[in-house]
Amino acid sequence: MKRVLIQPDFEAWREAARDALREGYAPEEIDLQDAAVASTLALSFELEAGPTGVATTQPYVSKSFLDDAAMVAVHRNAGRWNLLYRVLYRMQGNRNLLKIETDSDVAEMNRLASQVRRDLHKMHAFVRFRKVMRPGEVMLTEHRPEVLVPASGAADDDGEMRALVLVTPTPFGVAKSEIEQCEPEVPEAQLAADDCEHFVAWYQPDHRILPLAAPFFAERFAIMRWSILTPDASVSWDPVTKELLWSAGVPRESAPDEDELETLWRSYYSSIYNPARLNPRAMRSEMPVRYWKNLPEMTLLPTLVTQSQKRVEGMVAKQQEKTSAAPFVPAEHTVTAIGAALPACEGCELYKHATQAVGGVGPAHAKMMVVGEQPGDQEDIKGLPFVGPAGRLLDQTLEELGIDRSELYVTNAVKHFKFVQKGKLRLHENPRLSEITACKPWLLAEIDAVRPKLIVCLGASAAKSLLGGTFGLMKQHGEVLSTPYAERVMATLHPSAILRARDDASRSQMMEMFKADLAKAALVMAG
Repeated sequence: MKRVLIQPDFEAWREAARDALREGYAPEEIDLQDAAVASTLALSFELEAGPTGVATTQPYVSKSFLDDAAMVAVHRNAGRWNLLYRVLYRMQGNRNLLKIETDSDVAEMNRLASQVRRDLHKMHAFVRFRKVMRPGEVMLTEHRPEVLVPASGAADDDGEMRALVLVTPTPFGVAKSEIEQCEPEVPEAQLAADDCEHFVAWYQPDHRILPLAAPFFAERFAIMRWSILTPDASVSWDPVTKELLWSAGVPRESAPDEDELETLWRSYYSSIYNPARLNPRAMRSEMPVRYWKNLPEMTLLPTLVTQSQKRVEGMVAKQQEKTSAAPFVPAEHTVTAIGAALPACEGCELYKHATQAVGGVGPAHAKMMVVGEQPGDQEDIKGLPFVGPAGRLLDQTLEELGIDRSELYVTNAVKHFKFVQKGKLRLHENPRLSEITACKPWLLAEIDAVRPKLIVCLGASAAKSLLGGTFGLMKQHGEVLSTPYAERVMATLHPSAILRARDDASRSQMMEMFKADLAKAALVMAG
């Protein structure tokens, strides 16, 4: 058996695997050992018997294999190099091998790749930087932590050194590099020239993922000068040259202690902490105990957890103080009872300025319910829905489609007119989500009373009242959806939006959309 030592580097494995395929080594005839793991075998050797496998000069490699192999390569599993070679060798005879998820080699490769991806995700989430204000606090060397070494002659008027030199042989390429002066020649670097800020983080990942993680931090913190230290390797980012500078790993003691930024971070974390979503089991699963030592917010967590129940009770009490029309809605959900109770509603502030509440009109058991946003100026005066310009456009469209409005139940999501007074004019103003929510008990009572076969929402406000805040009117108009409130709900444009179109072409396009959606509603209503 031929034995080869592989450095913990994906490209080193690729080169060794390419040579082994070219020479025709079957997986059982070669042992690719991890050079980073202590071994009694220091040199490679071969027995007299040569390779007996199929020689491959132009191996087949899929992108999905390379993506997963790059992940597996940084795993700490000592047998990963042999695993990758087995899969690669077998792929030459079966290009669909990776699709066989029950295959033991493929399953193991997927397991290792998944563990590395999870570790990478954790590193992106749990790295915490500390600010170093002056040179002389952190240095990375091959054998031990040192101080940052000032470059010769790099002193300012006060004699304080500003340029720093990294002197480290590394497995990643850069052996010696000089960090540029803190006052850069490139204006867009936006560095702090006065205090020479440098942000340093120490982190201990489960696997050797720093080369995979570093580009994420380089993109996220492109204008900052930072270093990430791990036991395996360390990396620094130079925002002037836009380069990642690699060096050897260091112990936890080489990283700086807590800085004033962590106080700000704890304050922010405390403010965004949601006690109502506390789930200790899920928290330990997503944020295992071994990561806690690197997270400054963990010092707050015991107190926050202890106070969670009390804070939740406070949030519930505050929520209950919000205005709602629910106390004014009658227990008997009939069109007559709702119409009699509606004028007394004071469920939100809108009742103080509107002329009157405007309820729905139509048969008590109509097959289709049409829900608009809120009454307009004419509706507020007359006490009836859709009697203004938008109502006339709705009537005209329904007539063209052969739909009898008198057979529909027509209402609005909000029952009072919201407006801004401009001289003698009252200009329509969109209701806030809180006002739509406050008025929702009336709409739900009407739905319960009428039990329509289909509800058609006119406009985004009405649609979001029944279909949720994420509903997109322009993308989802005309779709028939099921909701907790009604089995079939669809939405289309509000007639007032068509009247406000910026030009004739837009108005014509919107009108065609409006007609098509109402025609579809008629088909649904007819069964």
